[in-house]
Amino acid sequence: MDSPSAGYTFEYLIETLSDTPHKKFFNVPKLGGTKYDILPYSIRVLLEAAVRNCDGFLMKKEDVMNILDWKTKQSNVEVPFFPARVVLQDFTGIPAMVDFAAMREAVKSLGGDPKKVHPACPTDLTVDHSLQMDFSKCAIQNAPNPGGGDLQKAGKLSPLKVQPKKFPCRGQTTCRGSCDSGELSRSSGTFSSQIENTPILCPFHLQPVPEPETVLKNQEVEFGRNRERLQFFKWSSGAFKNVAVIPPGTGMAHQVNLEYLSRVVFEEKDLFFPDSVVGTDSHITMVNGLGILGWGVGGIETEAVMLGLPVTLTLPEVVGCELTGSSNAFVTSIDIVLGITKHLRQVGVAGKFVEFFGSGVSQLSIADRTTIANMCPEYGAILSFFPVDNVTLRHLEHTGFDKTKLESMEKYLKAVKLFRNDENSSEPEYSQVIQINLNSIVASVSGPKRPQDRVAVTDMKSDFQACLNEKVGFKGFQVAAEKQSDTVSIHYDGSEYKLSHGSVVIAAVISCTNNCNPSVMLAAGLLAKKAVETGLRVKPYIRTSLSPGSGMVTHYLSSSGVLPYLSKLGFEIVGYGCSTCVGNTAPLSEAVLNAVKQGDLVTCGVLSGNKNFEGRLCDCVRANYLASPPLVVAYAIAGTVNIDFQTEPLGTDSTGKEIYLNDIWPSREEVHQIEEEHVVLSMFKALKEKVEMGNKRWNSLEAPESVLFPWDVKSTYIRCPSFFDKLTKEPAVLQPIENAHVLLYLGDSVTTDHISPAGSIARSSAAAKYLTHRGLTPREFNSYGARRGNDAVMTRGTFANIKLFNKFIGKPAPKTIHFPSGQTLDVFEAAELYQKEGIPLIILAGKKYGSGNSRDWAAKGPYLLGVKAVLAESYEKIHKDHLVGIGIAPLEFLPGENADSLGLSGRELFSLSFPEELSPGITLNMKTSTGKEFSVIASFENDVEITLYKHGGLLNFVARRFS
Repeated sequence: MDSPSAGYTFEYLIETLSDTPHKKFFNVPKLGGTKYDILPYSIRVLLEAAVRNCDGFLMKKEDVMNILDWKTKQSNVEVPFFPARVVLQDFTGIPAMVDFAAMREAVKSLGGDPKKVHPACPTDLTVDHSLQMDFSKCAIQNAPNPGGGDLQKAGKLSPLKVQPKKFPCRGQTTCRGSCDSGELSRSSGTFSSQIENTPILCPFHLQPVPEPETVLKNQEVEFGRNRERLQFFKWSSGAFKNVAVIPPGTGMAHQVNLEYLSRVVFEEKDLFFPDSVVGTDSHITMVNGLGILGWGVGGIETEAVMLGLPVTLTLPEVVGCELTGSSNAFVTSIDIVLGITKHLRQVGVAGKFVEFFGSGVSQLSIADRTTIANMCPEYGAILSFFPVDNVTLRHLEHTGFDKTKLESMEKYLKAVKLFRNDENSSEPEYSQVIQINLNSIVASVSGPKRPQDRVAVTDMKSDFQACLNEKVGFKGFQVAAEKQSDTVSIHYDGSEYKLSHGSVVIAAVISCTNNCNPSVMLAAGLLAKKAVETGLRVKPYIRTSLSPGSGMVTHYLSSSGVLPYLSKLGFEIVGYGCSTCVGNTAPLSEAVLNAVKQGDLVTCGVLSGNKNFEGRLCDCVRANYLASPPLVVAYAIAGTVNIDFQTEPLGTDSTGKEIYLNDIWPSREEVHQIEEEHVVLSMFKALKEKVEMGNKRWNSLEAPESVLFPWDVKSTYIRCPSFFDKLTKEPAVLQPIENAHVLLYLGDSVTTDHISPAGSIARSSAAAKYLTHRGLTPREFNSYGARRGNDAVMTRGTFANIKLFNKFIGKPAPKTIHFPSGQTLDVFEAAELYQKEGIPLIILAGKKYGSGNSRDWAAKGPYLLGVKAVLAESYEKIHKDHLVGIGIAPLEFLPGENADSLGLSGRELFSLSFPEELSPGITLNMKTSTGKEFSVIASFENDVEITLYKHGGLLNFVARRFS
């Protein structure tokens, strides 16, 4: 389905840009006059897209007028939005592309032309979101392979070989010693500009050095176990128009989206319009820091955009966040992020846009802004928008944007009043205005179980001790007072160490949030440099890692001379992509695992990501803290979070002098100087070259060439899903839900991590049994993320999280009760029995069902388990949209009611009928087998959602339109 033609209704608004008569744009301010002038900048972008795409069918004039009348229509009307482009990352992008391939099969079976099934807008798919950390520096020789894959076979795939770690200097006169790790002092001289596609230069001797050994070894394994997936991606790029695949080894989705894919202003057939994007990752929001309207949606909605349909959203409230003051020298951008996150979460901005203004905005770099924007899913906002201003233009200039294009871009943005200027006498009107003084923000971490629980670094020791005392809950561990001082001795690498409550066993500088900001990464490197120079070290049993979001980070860490110091402390680069934060960390040593178990210790992980839900990093690591990269390094050196940095030293130097954190913390001036010297044009040029040139493994990979994908029935990676198995030309009449059993009875804050498969595949799981039956060994299981193209694996992994608390079971476990037989089974096994018996299923839940990252399998999985409806007190909006999009009815208790207040045990049978004419928010009558009846709300937001539900979901709806 092709996208609508531009602006039928509003062609009269098309004008030429001053001094460039061949460049055109829609002069939208003329449409609204003073109404336009009071609109928030983010709403102006929505309005421009509506005007440009108004064809009287998918986008109506009424929709345009509703957006223009935002002040009175906000929260009251639904409006369509056509994003300019789509970004997919491989973990959630593969099921989207598999659905596209399956839809071609379905369209053909209904008599349609499968060639019509292709994206209607630019679609970029990045492959670097699946990094699984098989090797890290402390275990590179004999680390097990938790994700599977034959290492010997993997090694045969590529002509690239791991090179020796040392490179001789060859006696150059400029060399001041050996290039090995024996000398780490930084040369006072300058060194040449390093670009990404040339060998990294030793920053002290200007000689080529090989890539870190761990990067090559991990990439070697990735290509081995993911060959089928990569071949499918390559087929997709050839079979579908408008699909571009960003090759492996480049960077993760939201990082590449920011550094390479972002246009800020699109130019298509000499028509200027604002860049905008949606994608299958909740952290697409990062680009809002660059003045690009974008947010994460599920694979289901993304596919709709790719097929030429708009995203439909309630015209949002826009909260204006005024930033004043300036941060102090010891506060990093991560502290600002966590401070703003906590404040916005307390204010309550769920389902709203946030837009930043005020004098404090100009003091934030683009890196700061994108980091803040990246965290908006954590405080529930749809997006957090920073309008384009002079800071944005300077950043674009530094990153290699053509100057002529920049001038045209600035003219255009000013012509349509999308350019923010500090000298503006008036700001837009907002639904609500909140103020945050940057001076009030202090250095902090977040944890030990949730990202919103912020702890000042100065209070860390007392807070952790309080957590030991508190009852088990969101913060507490309930450790008996007499056991809080327990220690357990371990022997590691020939030395003896002691573990205790608070001991750090995982320290990870990872890719998800912080690597878009060079200042915090360089601060971590400078801290490491000073630590090494004073003789401080990290204990070898701590699982340290550094997985940047892109090769650009490797470049500036290398060219600035700090990478060897990070490596010396164990923070060696392991690869590019999500690793630790999605549960793909390498296993801890047996000595540590045994000690933790023996002492029942509350050990800790410290990471510079944005997710720290309990059990996410490792089952045995119960306390997980989010921190800025320099603090990750600091806590790794300390070896414990049970420390007061102000009064307790990190260690001692060679003379016995105590070294405090303040002694090695880099000043803001130091960081800025290094940032100016090394975050330069060459980095962005290097990334562009890397994307466009690919690499030897990717370029030599063979893929099929056909309209329909040649499914391999033996494949355990790529499988034609069963969503279209019963597809008919016309949708059937809505059927009632009769005598449904409750599959799961859940409480509050059930996240998509609890629902959707993620991380490694446990050997005792239903997915493992399936793979074993197909002839695979445990080392070949790989991860759920890698197998998202196989619905059989993903369905079995749904609700398989060990932290799932089902009230039927009474303790965390991926189990439930099959009531007809009374058996306690894995969730999949119980659902499979129910389906064989022809019994429909529902889920009972509390508040904020489906919170966390956008995951389409959190809806697809329950659908394939036979779930017909979810009945909850409230939902995370993205997840609720997914339920509708897959064909599951999202039901809500009436305000003030829940399963407990209604006296429901969950053991009843539930029945519900739908009227012929559904309407948004309609109240329905739920009946139970005990005779109890109560009202529920059908949480459909608009007529489009009702239409999709009647068709059995978005996929069926679109397939029927093609047929």
